[in-house]
Amino acid sequence: MEDKRLKATARLLEVMNTLRRECPWDREQTFESLRSNTIEETYELADAITDHNLEGIKEELGDLLLHVVFYSKLGEEEGAFDFGDVANALCDKLIYRHPHVYGDIHANTPAEVMANWEALKLRKKNRKSGTLGGVPRSLPAMVKAYRMGEKAAGTGFDWEHKEDVWAKVKEEISEVEAEMKSGSKGDLEAEFGDLFFALVNAARLYGVDPESALARTDNKFLRRFNYMEEQAAAQGHALHDLTLDEMEALWQQAKSEE
Repeated sequence: MEDKRLKATARLLEVMNTLRRECPWDREQTFESLRSNTIEETYELADAITDHNLEGIKEELGDLLLHVVFYSKLGEEEGAFDFGDVANALCDKLIYRHPHVYGDIHANTPAEVMANWEALKLRKKNRKSGTLGGVPRSLPAMVKAYRMGEKAAGTGFDWEHKEDVWAKVKEEISEVEAEMKSGSKGDLEAEFGDLFFALVNAARLYGVDPESALARTDNKFLRRFNYMEEQAAAQGHALHDLTLDEMEALWQQAKSEE
């Protein structure tokens, strides 16, 4: 098995060398030109994981691995690093951040592991970056909010009891309602942002990934809405021709079909 993996890795690196040398498109790529494609591939992998499509996960992992190899090749050409440097740096980082496996630190629960992980990351990074400095600026807002809440909690800045978060959620709802009455659009946007941030933290405290939760609801809404349109079309109508009560009846039918 190990020999198979090593051969596959060597083959992939050689294919990358050939493409970079002989393919006009591959020759033109840079770190910057690949960036958006890398982000897209990451989302495609996320879709496959959401669908628990194992064949799709395998394929998308391959696409993402191509980008790792491609960036490594670009680094090699600039004399900065190669794939071996990337892999070895990762191994060194994993060993350093798992002292409960490779050292004499004790961590018996996932929470203790995460606490040690964040402490070690902060110690290793430039102190000026702070606890939140490692959160990528380009993350989607919901994912970024979750990661910031998670990292802040690692320092002890969190609700003492998870139930306490609901007081904050209710407070933010009240502030949204107050801004609705005042008619200030800019302030209303800010208050909605505060409410979303509080809800993301509530999800975190209850062990729910808010991105996955919202994606699940998005898919549910999509199924039900498509059902409504299909049923309306079967009756010779466009959805916008129906009354709200008629649409609600179709919505309830869609729910009952699930």
